Amino acid sequence: MQVDINSIRIKKRVRRELHDIDQLADSLKHFGQLHPITITRGKVLVSGRRRLAAASSLGWKTIEAIILDETNAAERLQLELEENLQRCPLGQDELDSALERLERLKHPGFLRRCWNAIVAFFMRLFGIEQ
Repeated sequence: MQVDINSIRIKKRVRRELHDIDQLADSLKHFGQLHPITITRGKVLVSGRRRLAAASSLGWKTIEAIILDETNAAERLQLELEENLQRCPLGQDELDSALERLERLKHPGFLRRCWNAIVAFFMRLFGIEQ
């Protein structure tokens, strides 16, 4: 559900520093909001402080949010911790491999471009969606 950003209240948070907000804002601008923030029915932020800050920096008026049923302070803190702790960053090998694959997809070699053209032709010929 879309929620007015200015209506969301931010109380004491576990994360004290909001790192890389500009990078997250660029991601939101380019890809949109991939994950909703979480708030209570009273519009108190539970999780998604960085997403909220990035959206606000872009001038967004609303943001996609999940609204929790009644929770107590301990449950809200547990949810905030869970969201932040379960975000495991990619290992360097995984990141290198993914970036190499992305480069090949964005800039395929001559043979790959020929193959892609042939496949696309036959898919159009037989009315198959990609």
